[in-house]
Amino acid sequence: MRVVYHLPNDDLREAQKEAVAAEAAGFDGVVALENAHGPFPPLAVAAMATERVQIGTAVAIAFPRSPTIMAHAAWDLNKASNGRFYLGLGSQVKGHNERRYGITWTPPAPRMRDYIGAVRAVWRAWETGEELDYHSDHYELTLTTPNFAPKPLGLPRIPIAMSAVGPAMLRVGGEVADGVRLHPFSTQRYLEETSLARIGEGLERNGRERETIEIVSGAFIATGADEEAVAKMREYIRFRISFYCSTRAYWHVLRLHDMEDLGEKLHPLPGAGRWDEMAAMIPDDVVDLFATVGTHDTIAAKIAARYEGLADTLSLFIPTDTEPGPLSDVVQDIQRIPTRFKNYETAW
Repeated sequence: MRVVYHLPNDDLREAQKEAVAAEAAGFDGVVALENAHGPFPPLAVAAMATERVQIGTAVAIAFPRSPTIMAHAAWDLNKASNGRFYLGLGSQVKGHNERRYGITWTPPAPRMRDYIGAVRAVWRAWETGEELDYHSDHYELTLTTPNFAPKPLGLPRIPIAMSAVGPAMLRVGGEVADGVRLHPFSTQRYLEETSLARIGEGLERNGRERETIEIVSGAFIATGADEEAVAKMREYIRFRISFYCSTRAYWHVLRLHDMEDLGEKLHPLPGAGRWDEMAAMIPDDVVDLFATVGTHDTIAAKIAARYEGLADTLSLFIPTDTEPGPLSDVVQDIQRIPTRFKNYETAW
């Protein structure tokens, strides 16, 4: 199993330092999120400071950026990293698209399918010199001129992973993506019965094999060198769980476990600014349902029990101020867990 580390995105000097430390600690990749800050600048400094680790967005919000703008950002990072970049895309929810980004909302699954196709069409035109002639329900791309087309890189096609929670997005991931990034707000049962089942339907629809798609599990992990550190992490995760329980877009998971009533109780609290009350509403058994909890010397076995044969890569959902160095032994233990993913399909 591959293990990736989350870089801080609010300080480029720290991002560079931690990328180097994560590579030294044996992590397989480093990723940057898009939240209060963007994901691309920290990956640029990581690309220049490392030699081995994969670098990727986890995720870049797709729809506010045109496919060509996204293609340019990914292309430049792939060049800087000598082919180590992968593009993780996310749709975000309706409210953020409309009220934070100011764009029109449309059903995300068909739009993401078209978006991925458009980005790949742009890349193909740049790499092969073929005419850009992409037509879909959401995007029409027919113009690329020498002044605006970067030179071919001579590298494999950049893998595209997409985040997915609901059934429709999971199917699209199975159809067209090189990887599916699953949200940390998940359970083993949801992973098996919903996420992998819907991804499998998408794979079958396009005649693809499971070994060609990377399943990245977000994974809430509460771990530390001792029980005191684990307890601290457990409380951090308790709050994160309460936040996602309050958001309707993530209630697919709650419905599977007959827990939608918990979401209904939490839903009004963020809007009322009652953040401090939310974590207290998450009992210990719910934390254990969503999180893998244990000290450094026990956590790998617990991760194997939850994810072996299901996930291929673990994106450690830990505070961004967690130093990667002390996690080196944990990473090595997790990397021994066998997976089904073999390689991306990156031929042009």
